Amino acid sequence: MSTEAVSWAMDDAPMLRTTSGKADATARHVLQALAEHANKQGRNAHPSVTRLQYRTGYDRRTVQRALRRLEDAGLILRDGTVQDRTRYRLAMHLTRPATDWEELEKAEEADRAATAERVRKHRAARSKSKEVTQPECVTETHSDDVTRGDVTHSASVRNALEVRDVTQSECVRNALNAALTTNQPPGEPPSTPVAGVGGHSAGPGAAPPNAPIDDDGFALTDAMRRWAAATFPALDADYETEQFLSHFRADGARRRNWPEEWKKWLRRSAKYASERATRPPLRAVNGSGWQPYQNPIDPSAYTNGW
Repeated sequence: MSTEAVSWAMDDAPMLRTTSGKADATARHVLQALAEHANKQGRNAHPSVTRLQYRTGYDRRTVQRALRRLEDAGLILRDGTVQDRTRYRLAMHLTRPATDWEELEKAEEADRAATAERVRKHRAARSKSKEVTQPECVTETHSDDVTRGDVTHSASVRNALEVRDVTQSECVRNALNAALTTNQPPGEPPSTPVAGVGGHSAGPGAAPPNAPIDDDGFALTDAMRRWAAATFPALDADYETEQFLSHFRADGARRRNWPEEWKKWLRRSAKYASERATRPPLRAVNGSGWQPYQNPIDPSAYTNGW
């Protein structure tokens, strides 16, 4: 596998489009799987159709049609045969235009603006619903027009039979026979969601909603483990999967095809690991920058006592 060929297929190769103008993700995936078998110059890629099926998950006809579209676009060229398998050469001199990235940035900005507008409208609607009635709109009623002065007066026995002064300490007989005060709190607290007492409504400590990757049910399958072991034996699939889950749980983004996004994650990890392995170690030299590390100890300068 060549890092240059895989990097070209993933990032730099022109993106094919369907008749509706959308990105041809199927052809892109087949191109990436084909690039994993090419050398540094993009040559000598001759995997079987069955191998491409195994790596992409597509059926045989889908893989063959994707290869035909890549040939028609000039991204791959037939370069003989190897053991009855077609050998391909990648057109690595072709690169996608910079406008592809600019279009994605514009689409992201438009999506952010639309989200901000929805939030603004939602907050405006909530603020409007919480408006309090203005004081000048409230009708003021005089207390003399509401309750007669003799209704609850203790000197009126007839009225006291209907509304008794049960807390009057001087009238023991009426206090014993009087009904309970109407504003006495009930024995059991209400369990309505409004009261928030005795119910089971979610409070401030409720668990946060799941991330899209959890809602979509992404999980590491045995087939994915076998793919990782066959393609990148040096990588720890479980560790990379945990990193993958943590990233997208924190990001909160949704992907159309999580298994393919996971494979893309492993390809990048393998690429970075390969670059780190070929990079010489560095050391600081008196503020003059980083230089390749050299062992300053000359073994011949010391005696056998070391």
